[in-house]
Amino acid sequence: MTQQARTYLFVALAAGAVFALGLGVRQSQALFIGPINSSTGIGYAAISLAFAVGQMMWAVSMTVAGAMSDRWGPRWVMTGGAVLVAAATAITPLATTTTELVIVVGILAACGAGAIGPGMLMSAASRWIPEAKRNSANGIVNAGGSFGQFTIIPLAQLFIGVAGWQPALVILGVIGLLAVPLIMWITHVSKEDAAEHAAVQSAAAAGSLKQAVVDAVKNPNYLLLTAGFFTCGFHVAFIATHLPGVVASCELPPEVGAWSLALIGLFNIFGSLWVGKFINGRRMKLTLAGIYFARAMIILVFFLSPKTTLTFLLFACGIGFTYLSTVPPTIGLVVKFYGMRYMATLFGIVMMSHQVGGFLGAWLGGKAFEATGSFDWMWWIDIALCLMAAAVNLPIREARPAAPQAAPA
Repeated sequence: MTQQARTYLFVALAAGAVFALGLGVRQSQALFIGPINSSTGIGYAAISLAFAVGQMMWAVSMTVAGAMSDRWGPRWVMTGGAVLVAAATAITPLATTTTELVIVVGILAACGAGAIGPGMLMSAASRWIPEAKRNSANGIVNAGGSFGQFTIIPLAQLFIGVAGWQPALVILGVIGLLAVPLIMWITHVSKEDAAEHAAVQSAAAAGSLKQAVVDAVKNPNYLLLTAGFFTCGFHVAFIATHLPGVVASCELPPEVGAWSLALIGLFNIFGSLWVGKFINGRRMKLTLAGIYFARAMIILVFFLSPKTTLTFLLFACGIGFTYLSTVPPTIGLVVKFYGMRYMATLFGIVMMSHQVGGFLGAWLGGKAFEATGSFDWMWWIDIALCLMAAAVNLPIREARPAAPQAAPA
């Protein structure tokens, strides 16, 4: 392996580790809904609202952080985000009202996580990674987030059992701080690189970022991609927030919920690595349509099956393979349309749609359960949205990948 290849691999792994810490800590918060409700008595729907606000703020902060990073560089934006998500997680036990939970979980923790999201990480790491390797690097970074979910969620459940839910949140906050030195390394620049970055910024027209955004929101292909990503946010947030509640409603042990979420993370590692390689030389819109259709079928089979421990674990494996595998081809299409210059901002806008879906998935799940005592109609909405997402990706006009050239005789 060449030195350049080693550097690319280490940077991609480091970025994946940052995403692992951010996503793992954030996804673990779903395990604390029951304990928070029991301790505060503020109600399942009120707590779901805090998590739903977090879905929205994650996207808002990703867009804002992307714009700040595109203009001033990613180092301190991402470092501040890692510190914020760690601190907010640690102080969550102090939040005892709906308003306090919305501020801590829905705003502070979510904004911190948004500043270390996949678009930010790929934008920061892109200067180390050659263009031909970026799709594979997207897969590695995305797989890192899933590895965090697979490892940190069971640890969080263990911490709850051993130390109680309040100390467990403090421990998770401390774990989240491990992202800081990794961010500092990924975003390290030499004096020459810093001077080059400043020159590029000075040469860019003041309205160039604004013009890039205006052009994007007028592009039907960008809008179709954004519309499809709404579905991804809806069911990812619904499953991440309410799967432990679905398990409890089926009168199964809480460990089933924790291990189901962990298996989703584990199998998304495989799915992310696979899709990162699969989309090289293929049309990414067709990959997205296939992933959304597969999700619809997996959810339908799960809904119609008896709810046993084995059913939940098999569902977790299947949905996990497709869970965040939409991210690499979505980032890939944004880059294909507009290049890397404003990728963090433009992908952040696409994430806004994702997180509007996430808001509704998290919030409506709680409202549905309080109103009906089950999550059944949420699963039907999820299936319908998956089929819609598969359909809206097909009309995207994506250039066919160039055919490989034959070797000279």
